[in-house]
Amino acid sequence: MSKLSIFEPAMCCETGVCGVDADTILINFTADTEWLRKQGIEVHRFNLAQEPAAFINDPVVKAEINEHGETCLPLLLLDGTVVSRGNYPDRTRLRELTGVESKSQTTENPAEDNKKSGCGCSC
Repeated sequence: MSKLSIFEPAMCCETGVCGVDADTILINFTADTEWLRKQGIEVHRFNLAQEPAAFINDPVVKAEINEHGETCLPLLLLDGTVVSRGNYPDRTRLRELTGVESKSQTTENPAEDNKKSGCGCSC
């Protein structure tokens, strides 16, 4: 099973999907990461504000931040290799990055996924 590690900039909560003005990109990305999990990808998200040690303890992330600063965040590592930096990829791009084939029984609509599962935030 592949492992996708997502190192995100400092946000108010684990996913940044809270409050009345939640960013649509973050809402869709949260649904997309849940979709990836359902496809068998191990997904871990790290928020700079809540888990700074994860950023310091990972040599790849530390090197990226030293070279590019926080503009490299969000930084996505697939099995320890940088596959994306500086933006939240959409579901199509995540599928390409991870090599996941679409399963017919799962929805391809992130907004529908989000309605079904909620944002996952306790805010």
